[in-house]
Amino acid sequence: MSLRCKQGDLYRPSSYFRPQPLEEYVLSRVKGALVKAHLRELLDCDRHDEVARLLREEGVPEDECRALGSVHPLFMGGNYLPKLRPREVEIARIFIQSTTGDVTAVHAQPHEGRIRYRVVDEYNGDTLRKSKARCKSDVPLTLNELYDFFTGAWPLHQVLDMNFQGDVGGMLGFFVAEFDFYPGLEALCRQRVLEAFPKQDEDEQEDDDAGEVGN
Repeated sequence: MSLRCKQGDLYRPSSYFRPQPLEEYVLSRVKGALVKAHLRELLDCDRHDEVARLLREEGVPEDECRALGSVHPLFMGGNYLPKLRPREVEIARIFIQSTTGDVTAVHAQPHEGRIRYRVVDEYNGDTLRKSKARCKSDVPLTLNELYDFFTGAWPLHQVLDMNFQGDVGGMLGFFVAEFDFYPGLEALCRQRVLEAFPKQDEDEQEDDDAGEVGN
């Protein structure tokens, strides 16, 4: 599968492979969603000793986190994602508030002058439409292209509907979209959920109920 730029597409990052600040690079080596969020909080508070200890617990090599100079991870979400390949980076992930805190992510890797992508989960691809979980492009994907690729491989709306059966409020509280390269991903995911599962106007629902009683 190969994706092309379409007129009217939204934001496109200039590159996925630009040099990263040290802290961002080290955080990119951590797979656990809640652990990563906690690390960011610790960094914001300049609690570098705790950061370094937690990174060691997460298995990040000492030579990658030594410069950042405790808490035990309580959640496992994201820890079973496949390891990044050489030069591969994670460009987006969706974390769902399930019992196991499952994470699905998109990885990008430079290859022969192009970029190849794969959607990965924590179940060896069992939650994915595997025929749609790979693609290539000449330049970074736009936000819309990323969303369509991601949710084409991993059916976000189906997962939400299966758990909440039309309860839009529950759906919106069930997932978090994380992004280093696409600042609009979270908003777009929520917009698409609202479009797919429009809330029925309460007055309209009351009228429908009244009509049913009167028949």
